[in-house]
Amino acid sequence: MPAYINGLSMISPQNTVERNDFLSGLVEYSGDYMKCIDPDYKAYINPIAIRRMSRLIRMGITAAKMSLEDAGILMPDAIITGTGLGSVEDTEKILGTMREDEKFFNPTPFIQSTYNTISSQIAISLKCHGYNSTYVHRNFSFESSLQDAIMQLEEGTAKTVLAGGIDEMTLNHLIITRRAGHWKEEAISNRNLLKSNTNGSFAGEGAGYFVLSSEKKESSYAELKSVKTFYKPESGEAVREIINDFLSARSLSLGDIDLVIAGMNGDHAYDSIYHDLIHDYFTSQGISSFKPFCGEYFTASAFALWMASRILKHQSVPVVSIVRPVTGKSLKHILVYNQYRNTNHTLMLVSS
Repeated sequence: MPAYINGLSMISPQNTVERNDFLSGLVEYSGDYMKCIDPDYKAYINPIAIRRMSRLIRMGITAAKMSLEDAGILMPDAIITGTGLGSVEDTEKILGTMREDEKFFNPTPFIQSTYNTISSQIAISLKCHGYNSTYVHRNFSFESSLQDAIMQLEEGTAKTVLAGGIDEMTLNHLIITRRAGHWKEEAISNRNLLKSNTNGSFAGEGAGYFVLSSEKKESSYAELKSVKTFYKPESGEAVREIINDFLSARSLSLGDIDLVIAGMNGDHAYDSIYHDLIHDYFTSQGISSFKPFCGEYFTASAFALWMASRILKHQSVPVVSIVRPVTGKSLKHILVYNQYRNTNHTLMLVSS
């Protein structure tokens, strides 16, 4: 059964909340990490309720409501969220309070620190009593939420599913993971991220939600045809075989793909995986990148799906994202390929 993207939203370090601006420029960052540009939360959440909400929950509820608003519906049949970290800021507050003085422990950060709080708070805000689930599978988290959404549509248990990916970054988490070699030691601008020849990436964050439906509308952005995850492939040749099988399962070949949106993140140790594919495998496809816009985080591929959906609807690739231009044809099929440190690899096929 097809899964049509009938509404979407993205809160990110770029001006993605503005519906009339599709990555016309690049908001530049050179600090510790790329931080989301906060929308007007009061337009979507009761100002009194906002005071008790963590930043991540504000982002989640707002992104969810923006997506539903874009789709022109009030209530989804199911809500599914993927997150790699959950509310890490609240978790840090709990640990900090426990270390300083357990007597004055505030229960609110504890309640909001659980991973399923985001989906739950969205449901409470909407008064939605349908299926509600959260996936915490590191870099597979967002794709797992999409796979579940597609199964809900196929089984007929839901006609409209709100699925999303959301993660935040904090300075404490950045410092800890930088020690493990995940981020660059030197200062770098996201504008020059893909030109870097050092190890580590540039951290980011974001919240993206999508309204998936079995029914196509005139306003639909695209069709999400298939999603696949695979773990620690043995070689580059194994990756190519998996992509070939992935496409052939949908009666397509590599030649049918017009654009590849790849997850290059400036990490010299692992970007070679993309470069080898681009030079020896994706030889006739246009190539775009997305992580200079949003940075690296567990559910960054939500930004890529948002980008692919808008590209297909408007038949235009943002100039600032182009690595290799699409030559002389309309865009029908886009392949999103993302991997992190050659461990978690994901594929998404999006068609007009």
